Amino acid sequence: MDSFTIRGKLADIWQQKIYPAEIVVHDGKISSVRDISGHPDTAEGSLPCILPGFIDSHVHIESSMLVPAEFARMAVVHGTVGTVSDPHEIANVCGMEGVEYMISNGNTVPFKFNFGAPSCVPATGFETAGASLDAAQVETLLQKPEIKYLSEMMNFPGVLHKDPEVMQKIAAAQRLEKPVDGHAPGLRGELAKQYILAAYAEASAAEGRHNTATTREVVISTDHECFTEEEALDKLSYGMKIIIREGSAAKNFEALIGLLKDHPQHIMFCSDDKHPDSLEAGHINQLCARAVAKGIDLFHVLQAACVNPVLHYHLDIGLLREGDPADFILAEDLVHFRVLQTYIDGQLVADHGQSLIKTKPATLINHFNCAPKTMADFAIPWTGEQEITMIGALDGQLITNKILMTPKVVSGNIVSDPEHDCLKIVVVNRYADAPVAKAFIKNFGLKQGAIASSVAHDSHNIVAVGVDDESLCRAVNAVIARKGGISCVSPGSEMVLGLPVAGLMSNEDGYAIAAGYTAIDAMAKSLGSGLSAPFMTLSFMALLVIPHIKLSDLGLFDGDQFRFIG
Repeated sequence: MDSFTIRGKLADIWQQKIYPAEIVVHDGKISSVRDISGHPDTAEGSLPCILPGFIDSHVHIESSMLVPAEFARMAVVHGTVGTVSDPHEIANVCGMEGVEYMISNGNTVPFKFNFGAPSCVPATGFETAGASLDAAQVETLLQKPEIKYLSEMMNFPGVLHKDPEVMQKIAAAQRLEKPVDGHAPGLRGELAKQYILAAYAEASAAEGRHNTATTREVVISTDHECFTEEEALDKLSYGMKIIIREGSAAKNFEALIGLLKDHPQHIMFCSDDKHPDSLEAGHINQLCARAVAKGIDLFHVLQAACVNPVLHYHLDIGLLREGDPADFILAEDLVHFRVLQTYIDGQLVADHGQSLIKTKPATLINHFNCAPKTMADFAIPWTGEQEITMIGALDGQLITNKILMTPKVVSGNIVSDPEHDCLKIVVVNRYADAPVAKAFIKNFGLKQGAIASSVAHDSHNIVAVGVDDESLCRAVNAVIARKGGISCVSPGSEMVLGLPVAGLMSNEDGYAIAAGYTAIDAMAKSLGSGLSAPFMTLSFMALLVIPHIKLSDLGLFDGDQFRFIG
């Protein structure tokens, strides 16, 4: 690779100062960084800003509906050079083969994907998934150099009760010196402490080591699920690092960004789940701009967006030091963070809003085996109930409320009541023919039609919400016909975005998928939904590990009591 030189205003995180600098790149690495203050060609207004590339510290690539290569193609435009990526979405569908697919596809482009070994596949035993990963398989993944960490440990009850399988996975990560990510929404106080620390005692015992007060250490070291500052401070006090999440569904930036003022070494940024239209608009650069606008110190912001992920996960991503990989960006300024150019290993991958990564054909992988449904499959016979439990969806949150309602009964069946925003929600097993799970939900706002999706965390069965059984049946069957996708139907029209890669991702051009998603999202909103991202919210209504009430393909589930609602 040829050598080249870049001049600009360097945001030097290590010295916490900004100065004109000359960066020399040779064979993909930074060979020198030189202060050129006073040089005649360094007039302040003429130099771009040079800063390390951004890192999304926790993201499910699958939620972008794009294969890794296409995700990278869009992300580099916004200065993202790498991700810490949990592939548990595709693992729940296709198991080990799915994880290997993500690694292989990611390796086709100049981008630094850092995948984790999914810790909870399936996420619970209260749903039907397409695959499972036991402790031995997880350890096999952790032994791969491409696997940097043990992905989010959602089974916090398993940790607290020292489930042997859970503890074996954690012990394997410790043995291989790879971090363990957490996932414990709402966990506080002594239980949070046990979750973060007690795993060490069990893992130590499994390894035959003696555990004393002096050897106790943080094992489950991050959490991206905090939705209040109080919860995050609690976890910080026990040694955890907090990842501030701002995705297409869950948005915790406003609640948590104040933590960065006092805890710059222990905060990172992530999107968790990012739909393609949102990725086209921006990425971690947007969070940097918002943080600076709130008066957060620039170097604290860059510490969270660029440095902390590299140090915590031991990533092979450069931080503008001599000898580092040449991973950096040129930005117009350090206020709006509009990215001019992005370099990865010294290669220019984005230039003034245009990605230089080319779309490549992607192979298909899937696990989809259910027959079309009939309207009768969606009926809910009334058996005299005077009150039923309903899910209360919340815009911008993964948690839901538990609501009691009086059912609307027509011709002996409980039906949707759009006038009072009480809609039927269903989950259809996509891996085998089975009875349809049915319940009711509030706050989707549809006045007609239905929406459906095979992106339904974490087992990715088909989830749908609609105003009547005919619309639900049409929407679900549209997804089944494509062996995965998202659909929206109304009395006079139908729109489907096919996702043939595991029923989660498209194998087509990312910008075309973003446009298609924008169109189907607009159609859903035209049917009455006031949600900011109706399909993203829909995709989390089957996520049982997030309280308070969700629907799996096996029935309505209480996430607080961790049991079905009878």
